[in-house]
Parts: sequence; structure tokens; C-alpha cells
Amino acid sequence: MPESYRVAILGATGAVGVELLKLLESRNFPIADLKLLASPRSAGTKLKFRGETLQVEALTDHAFEQVDLVFTSAGGSVSKQWAPKAVAAGAVVIDNSSAFRMDPHVPLVVPEVNPEAAAGHSGVIANPNCTTILMSLAVWPLHQIQPLQRMVVSTYQSASGAGARAMAEVEQQTRDILGGKEPQVEIFPYPLAFNLFPHNSALNQQGYCEEEMKMVNETRKIFSSPNLRITATCVRVPVLRAHSEAVNLEFGSPFEVSKAREILSQAPGVKLVEDWQANYFPMPMEASGQDAVLVGRIRQDISHPCGLELWLSGDQIRKGAALNAVQIAELLKARRWLAVPTPA
Repeated sequence: MPESYRVAILGATGAVGVELLKLLESRNFPIADLKLLASPRSAGTKLKFRGETLQVEALTDHAFEQVDLVFTSAGGSVSKQWAPKAVAAGAVVIDNSSAFRMDPHVPLVVPEVNPEAAAGHSGVIANPNCTTILMSLAVWPLHQIQPLQRMVVSTYQSASGAGARAMAEVEQQTRDILGGKEPQVEIFPYPLAFNLFPHNSALNQQGYCEEEMKMVNETRKIFSSPNLRITATCVRVPVLRAHSEAVNLEFGSPFEVSKAREILSQAPGVKLVEDWQANYFPMPMEASGQDAVLVGRIRQDISHPCGLELWLSGDQIRKGAALNAVQIAELLKARRWLAVPTPA
């Protein structure tokens, strides 16, 4: 008889929370009981799971009693407040916010890259930033063959990274502009429809925003390469769902393009998409809804004999958030790193 777990989703009504529900059902994760949690504003919302209608509950101090596993996707401040309470109640927390990612005592895990890191958890495991996850799937297999020396990344990030309300805002802005109206902004600082702008997270003294520094610091932690040279430029683009990234990799010696293509064609979580005659490569429209990160346009960097260029698109809500979290839960179950509930 399969083990089953008492699961809670904190932030159940958000874009990632809804995707978590779909994935837990489609991947048949063994659940004995499922509790949906959100802010009082969202309490009472009804969501479907395995043919049943579940009602979202307001978060309370007793919400995590009799819970084995908690997925949190409600923002960093919420995670900092409630994750310790969930752990104290006996649950393991897989957190999708930035709250614990750089905590040296909290594993930061991409199952295809560093699964063993999850073994050292003390109740909380952090899900990396979406851009970091997507990039790591494409870069890690190459780094394993020939260690990276430097990486330059430019991101093309969809509205979905800012949540369901941001996606709705871009849709409304599009209608307004096409109708001759002035686009209104609420979630983003500027109109995103028919526009783009550098990521609007806070800037540091060096001029790098938080999103860019997440890519730098999280990749170093996941790769266990604290001195890896990385620079990033993150840009928000008028795409509803799925991020894209242009990645420039520098190695210590030349890396044959054919070898890189062969490696990535077999890499877990990656799908090679290349048709050079048709000039057809990964696109966010085709990556949306897919589990795999689409990688292609792998080519020699003509400016550096030891450089490679590649392009990728991946579903930010799926592999960039919800799917990675569910895969962490599956890893914990498979390795028996998630406590089995005591029989009643």
C-alpha cells in the first residue's frame, strides 16, 4: 500500500498554488488529506482536486496541525512568519519564496542538479528563483563535463513571474491600447503591453537589481561554486507566460557545439528544439504548459574560442516554480527524507 501524506498549500489561490494543485493531481502524488490555505480575503474560495471541491481556509495558528508537508507560495514575508510554525508543528516546508534561499542552513534544490542537498534539510527546503531553475537545467549538464569559468545571461521574463494579477493587467492593457485608451498600471510600474523594461526589483549600489543578484547568488549555491563568475540582465517583456533566456558560457577550453548538443539532447528536464533551416528555436508560446525547458540555438561564440551561446524558454509557473516544488516532494518521498505519518 503506498505511503500517503497530509499536505497543505499556503497561497493556494495564486497562480503557483493553482498549478501545484494540477500537478499534485496529474502526477498522482500520494495525498491522504489536502488543506488549502490563503489570506482571509481568499478564504471561502472553492477549488477542484481529484473530482472534489475543496474550500480554501484562512491561515491560523493551528493550520499546520496534523500536516506532514507544506508548499508555501505566498511571498517572502508570509513564509518567514509561517514556515517556522509549520516546522514546529512537525511538517516539512517546501518554500517557493526568496525568504530562505540564501540561508546557509536551508538547502536550495533543483532535483535534476543537486538532489543530495535535500538530505540535509532541517524542515525547510527552498525552491530557487524561476530564472535560476530554468537556466540551471540547461547549464548544469555542460558544467559537469567541463567546468564553467564565466556566464553572461540576459532574461526575457513574462508577466506570469509577477502572478495572476500581473497577467490580467497585461491582457487589459493590450485591450486598452488596441481600443485607443491609455493603459493603466497597478502591478507593474509601467505598461508592459507593447513595451518592455528592465526588471523593476530594487537596485543595489552596483546597479544590479534583486532579480539579477538572485541568479548570481542562487546559481553559485546550487552549483556549489561560490566563485563562479556570473552576470545577468533581467528584462520584463510583454509575454503572458514562460520566460526566455540568452545564455553565454565561457569554459577553460573549447567546447564542441556538437558535443553540447548531444549532452543537452539527453539531459533530464530539457528538450532540444532546433531547426536551423527553418530558423526555428525555443519560443515561450510553445514552452507554456510544458514540463521541459526548451533549449536550442546552440552555437560557437565567435568572440571567444572557449565560448558557447544558447537560447532557452521555460514555463515560469510550471518548472520555474510549482513543478520544481512537487519534484522536491517526490524526491523526499523516494529517498525517505520526508517523514511518514504515524498510522492512526
